Amino acid sequence: MKIEHFKMERMQSTWENEVEYNLSESGVHPLTLREFLSGDELREIQDLGLGYSQSNGTPELRERIAGLYPGASPDHVLVTNGSSEANYLLMWSLIEPGDEVIFMMPNYMQMGGLVRGFGAALKPLWLKESLGWAPDLDELRKLVTPKTKLIIVTNPNNPTGAVLSGAAMSAIVEVAARAGAWIVADEIYQGAERVGEPTPSFWATYERTLIVNGLSKAYGLPGVRMGWIVGPKEFILKTWSYHDYTTISPGVLSDRIARIALSPANREKILKRTRTIIQKNYAQLESWLNRRGGLFSCVPPRAGAIAFARYALKANSTDFVTRLIKEKSTLIVPGDHFEMDLYLRFGFGSEPEYLAKGLARVGELFDELKKAER
Repeated sequence: MKIEHFKMERMQSTWENEVEYNLSESGVHPLTLREFLSGDELREIQDLGLGYSQSNGTPELRERIAGLYPGASPDHVLVTNGSSEANYLLMWSLIEPGDEVIFMMPNYMQMGGLVRGFGAALKPLWLKESLGWAPDLDELRKLVTPKTKLIIVTNPNNPTGAVLSGAAMSAIVEVAARAGAWIVADEIYQGAERVGEPTPSFWATYERTLIVNGLSKAYGLPGVRMGWIVGPKEFILKTWSYHDYTTISPGVLSDRIARIALSPANREKILKRTRTIIQKNYAQLESWLNRRGGLFSCVPPRAGAIAFARYALKANSTDFVTRLIKEKSTLIVPGDHFEMDLYLRFGFGSEPEYLAKGLARVGELFDELKKAER
């Protein structure tokens, strides 16, 4: 297997802890343990033995996760080290050379890179900015053939923050069932809605559905490295054996923290915090975009602490971000990391003062480029 260069992760991993202002993150400002653990829970964690945890997730944690998906049991759940490991295990266990995969784009490109790395043919289903970053359902129906093995969607979407309509979800299920294809639904931003009701899950809409989720984005706990797959029992049992070849098990501390975070009271409190940050901070970003004299156009995101904005200069997006890093010590994500140049993904989940200072640095560089283009 030859992997392709994962441009976005390589740039973020290199620079996110080096720059003064990191606006590349797609989650909210992370929680501390003290913010949601009681004193007794903190003391319990201090006394926890640091041995191996149950390799597919403790029964208690899998029961908590299963409770989020009506009709699911702990046997429908495989716990992973972050949703990135979940994505890897799914692609590894599902794809054979020559398979055909429909992949929603723009998108976080991990699964797209793995599809090609494992030898499948990737067929992009492009979201349309003119439709508010929704898919063209007629195009979807034309893309799916009897050879289609998987349809991969991210809902809510990264980088646009768009949420699929009920009609779009139904159409995806319809064409998947017609082809006998699996639906892989990355739902990592579910619960981080800026407007509207919580995003419905694809779970229980179709028997060949696999859900990916975790604590990194909507929950503000990326450092816990906790993700999961929810799917048919037989598939979960099969994929657990693939886990034996990767990280073997989640960390015992991560498993315990996840159980506490996913208790009903804590879960609602954490998600309410996330939604409050997103609502307040998007108003700040939107105001900044609107003050830039028509330089940007942006479909307001419905979910996630991310906005995908088109800009009206000739500069290549990666070249712009490279200059931004070197000259302004600030990081955002270039659009061509999603195979869409002349866009930028802004992460706006940080603390408000930090966000304002980071945006000011971005504005400085755009002002310099505008002068140079005159």
